[in-house]
Amino acid sequence: MRLRRARLADLDALVRLEQSFSSDRLSRANFRHLLRRGHAEIWVCENRGEVAGNAVVLYRRGVHAARCYSLVVRPNQRRHGIARALLKHAEAAALSRGCREMRLEMRTDNAAARGFYRKHGYATTGKIPGFYEDGSEATKMCKRLGRAAGT
Repeated sequence: MRLRRARLADLDALVRLEQSFSSDRLSRANFRHLLRRGHAEIWVCENRGEVAGNAVVLYRRGVHAARCYSLVVRPNQRRHGIARALLKHAEAAALSRGCREMRLEMRTDNAAARGFYRKHGYATTGKIPGFYEDGSEATKMCKRLGRAAGT
């Protein structure tokens, strides 16, 4: 398993990973834009020569919180520690950029994701009705980064 920053050559693999979702997918144009802009990072995990997962992290100038916009693992690669490795790497990268928190939104009905994030120190901070394109509610979660938070 190898973690690295995504590059434009990964565009096809990133788009294929999005096919794991039935809705709320990032498009090729979205990925291209994120790969080129300075206030976003996309991290990929390569496993056995293929991109097995990615984490998209957004930053805003003057804000000391990063946003984990997306964390995706190829279905046949799940339960191998890839999501954990990507999340920890994304948190460390955000901390190195001066961020004190990592925030995210996830579908309220996604119990597996909620359990995963809670296990890694995230707490629920609120809900957003109608957040997703199908009208589903989002749960907002947050984690303090740094030594005081145990990372």
